[in-house]
Amino acid sequence: MEPLKLLLSNDDGIFSLGIRTLANTLVEAGHQVTVVCPDRERSATGHGLTLHRPIRAEVVENLFDPQVIAWSCSGTPSDCIKFALSAVLKTRPDVVLSGINHGSNLGTDVLYSGTVSAAMEGAIEGIPSIALSLASFSSKEFQPGANFACTLVKKLASHPLPKPTLLNVNIPPVPQKAIAGVMMTRQGLRRYVEQFEKRLDPRGKSYYWLAGELVTDIEQPEYIHLPSDIPTDVQGIQHNYITITPLQYNLTDVEGFDYLQNTGWLNTDVS
Repeated sequence: MEPLKLLLSNDDGIFSLGIRTLANTLVEAGHQVTVVCPDRERSATGHGLTLHRPIRAEVVENLFDPQVIAWSCSGTPSDCIKFALSAVLKTRPDVVLSGINHGSNLGTDVLYSGTVSAAMEGAIEGIPSIALSLASFSSKEFQPGANFACTLVKKLASHPLPKPTLLNVNIPPVPQKAIAGVMMTRQGLRRYVEQFEKRLDPRGKSYYWLAGELVTDIEQPEYIHLPSDIPTDVQGIQHNYITITPLQYNLTDVEGFDYLQNTGWLNTDVS
């Protein structure tokens, strides 16, 4: 197989162990790797862009394998992909990879995730993209996810997808031998109880710290295009499977559209 041109980013920042493990593993597998990451952690930034201040970027040395070209960027994860495609790379990459994120991106987490948004930016540009997340904030078992990334990019090269797609991949936080397998999943649903803790700064002025607590009783949504017996990403991770969930940026609600179109719901005189 010919070496692939890979663009990597994340939302944990350029110094995170996840991106270093991923980049070095892919280079060792023979691929051409360029890394463009935020200069600090930018988790839960969603698909935000930097529009009201300049973006600063610089080459980073002595952090990755010498064959990795690495840049640090002051912007968001989405900024990083846009900057890389427009100002760093001379040719388009074959695959965009984001991660490996420290913490899962399951269910509705994908709407807030900077990791998923960086990969989605690649998909928007017509490039097959992969978001990778380790389903734990404490585990440092990034190598199984990096190994699986090598398998995925090889598969994408030999069996291209019919259209550019974002594959949202979550890896269970267990050693390689304890992974149960790989499972295709649909997107689940995670609910949080939002808590704003009130605190006082040294000058006595109040501020608030958001801390969402995950509700353990997780609902499993129904889909009009997929049978309900297909497991969700949340269920797959609970049984130590690597989960792969294809995502798209088109958020049109087909069922809602059909209801509004066919029931006369909008038959209202607006003159």
